[in-house]
Amino acid sequence: MNNNKNRLSLAIALGLLGSVASTNSMAAGFQLAEYSATGLGRAYAGEAAIADGADTQWRNVAMLTYLEGTQVSVGGIYVNPNIDVEGSTDGSASPIPSTPDTTTKSEDFAHDAIIPNLYVSHRVNQQLAIGFAVGTNYGMETDLGTDFTATNFGNEASVITKEINVNMAYQINQQFSVGGGVRYVIAEGSFGAVAPNQTGPLAGTTLKYMEGTDEAWGWQVGTAWQINDSNRIGFSYKSEVALNLEGKANGFAFNPGAPNAKYNGSMELALPATAELASYHQLNDKVAIHASFNWTDWSSFEKLEAHIPALTPPTQEIKQENWEDNYRLALGGTYSLNQKVTLRTGVAYDTSAVSEEHRTATIPETDRLWLSMGAGYAWSDNLTLDAGFTYIFAKDAKMHEDDAASLPAGGDFTGETTGNVWLVGVQANYRF
Repeated sequence: MNNNKNRLSLAIALGLLGSVASTNSMAAGFQLAEYSATGLGRAYAGEAAIADGADTQWRNVAMLTYLEGTQVSVGGIYVNPNIDVEGSTDGSASPIPSTPDTTTKSEDFAHDAIIPNLYVSHRVNQQLAIGFAVGTNYGMETDLGTDFTATNFGNEASVITKEINVNMAYQINQQFSVGGGVRYVIAEGSFGAVAPNQTGPLAGTTLKYMEGTDEAWGWQVGTAWQINDSNRIGFSYKSEVALNLEGKANGFAFNPGAPNAKYNGSMELALPATAELASYHQLNDKVAIHASFNWTDWSSFEKLEAHIPALTPPTQEIKQENWEDNYRLALGGTYSLNQKVTLRTGVAYDTSAVSEEHRTATIPETDRLWLSMGAGYAWSDNLTLDAGFTYIFAKDAKMHEDDAASLPAGGDFTGETTGNVWLVGVQANYRF
């Protein structure tokens, strides 16, 4: 009953995110960097040290003390990923007799999406500010299709999250501000693997499938140091959010005699901790430069396991991941063309959260180079409109999956992932 009441009380706030289509993630792993169109135009460089509007609280809650009055930011980012994977399977590595060698390819297996957001800030007094935010930090979905001949390692995977923040910041003095907030995360996830077409009578059989949902709490803190009128440094930290996705599991691996029999089960998934160190420097009346260094604790993502009490043993391996920490560097610039128009640009480099040895087709993680540009227009003293555009080069990356890590089905897979991503965002900011 209490859980149902919680869901109803959040319905209005989450309505903004209700129609979001999940997509392949645009930052490392299944992390989503796309929290605002304003930041998109500078490749999210310097975000923890910049206060453009109410959206600033998403990256550093301490920056709320730099906003006056009551402000609202609302917007969305359209994501168009173009991700392919191509390779071959070695049938001789499969214990199933006469499994052939095959070449295989899956094209454009991440769908377009719109990622919306909503932020509200309010300056209570000279020292205290509060904020409210609705958005998402993590999300991905891949579907390699039934014609892909390495589906024994995974043919689909998804993580979809919606997040609400309630934040507060306090200005200690003219130089230092601190802030903190609570994060409420609603998540769902799934992973599936099927026997590929070349495995004879076993073809199309579900090998492993697990899906579940959960709701969990996290927290965030931030600080800002105003060195002087022209220079500022910001730091923020978001906690890990521990999920236990409860739902159903089925598959040949769990019950060879009845692969479609469904069992109650759960799967632990940690949304990793993150940190950002950012700087902002106003060079003159028109030009500012800003930079960010981001870290994500992806080493916490080692494997996926299903806990199914009805089976012996109750813990069943779903997928080995063996990820490692990821780093991101971003540099951007802002130019005030006149009193109404502001121009932005930025470049960023995102390192992969997984090595070639552990890369998989279901999450084809690789290095990324961001090139961004954007603009803001002051429609009036209270209303500003922003737009941002980014093109992401995804580095070609090789992968190898050993059939010993899956069920004895399709043979070893050796391949390569290629792709690029287009991002376009718009945002409105209003100050009361």
